[in-house]
Amino acid sequence: MLVVRPALPADYESLMELAVLSGRGFTSLPEDEPTLRQRLDLSKASFAGEVAPPEAWYTLMLEDSETGGIDGVAGVKAGVGLKRPFFSFRVVTLAQSSPTLDMRFDHQALVLVNECAGWSEVGSLFLRPEKRKGGAGRLLAQSRYMLIGIEPSRFAEMVLAELRGWFDDDGICPFWEHVAHKFFRLDFDEADRMSASTNGQFILDLAPRHPIYTGLLPQAACESIGKVHRDGEAARAMLEREGFRYQGLVDLFDAGPTLAAPRDEIRTVKEARRLTVRLGEDAFGEEALVSTAEIGRFRAVRTPVLVDHEHAVLSREAAGVLGVRDGETVKVKS
Repeated sequence: MLVVRPALPADYESLMELAVLSGRGFTSLPEDEPTLRQRLDLSKASFAGEVAPPEAWYTLMLEDSETGGIDGVAGVKAGVGLKRPFFSFRVVTLAQSSPTLDMRFDHQALVLVNECAGWSEVGSLFLRPEKRKGGAGRLLAQSRYMLIGIEPSRFAEMVLAELRGWFDDDGICPFWEHVAHKFFRLDFDEADRMSASTNGQFILDLAPRHPIYTGLLPQAACESIGKVHRDGEAARAMLEREGFRYQGLVDLFDAGPTLAAPRDEIRTVKEARRLTVRLGEDAFGEEALVSTAEIGRFRAVRTPVLVDHEHAVLSREAAGVLGVRDGETVKVKS
């Protein structure tokens, strides 16, 4: 059975392997040992309630409970832009007109903004390529919302998700090559690493202060603005099913889209119910997403559940994987 559980410092080797597999542009999984180890330590402290709620960063691992193998990773940041800026480009329309010539023009432009400061973020969603079928991605993605729904007050009223931007068949990011590189003068991989492993001061120092008119850019760069990476299409579809929408914000480096939703309107957060566990001998009922009801003991699985009024009848196997007993509370999303 697949289970989503909190990451532990002992997961470092598995997390690094996933970071290597994730490829270019996956900023939240850098191939940098100190950064990944620090993230695992922060996650452990976050689940233990040892850091201030806005500074928490919860990292989740998708584990095969039978083999112990790690098949994926995801994360939830309780607050972004608090200790370091969280810059984006906003796609805006600038209107210009000339009464003398009786002409009006609308120009699309990119403007540097820090609008999302204080929002929560769901991200770092990555699965091994061979595990992307059979509902594993859905389990991993939805587990983040189950976590948020346990104690919504730990998270911001708005939740965002950044999606990786477009890279061509040769692994080149048109937006980086034609736009962002002009300001940062670094290789993409180096800028990506620095963004994840430093305080981001270089972005504050070097990012453009004035609007960038997209009409002056090469076609390849224009077409990549707000375009999601081919490997991110499924993630975008899952986000949109949960109620996330494109907000006109894109990433500084690859112009990938930012989607956002009000926390309490996220479908899984809104629809998951608190029920009391009742143990059954076998798995039966309709398959549902089930998680523990405490952040410190968080686990989530997809398993058959019989909902009987205020009770959730679980198989003993599912209850064992979740670490819950008869009479305890779980959250269930049908």
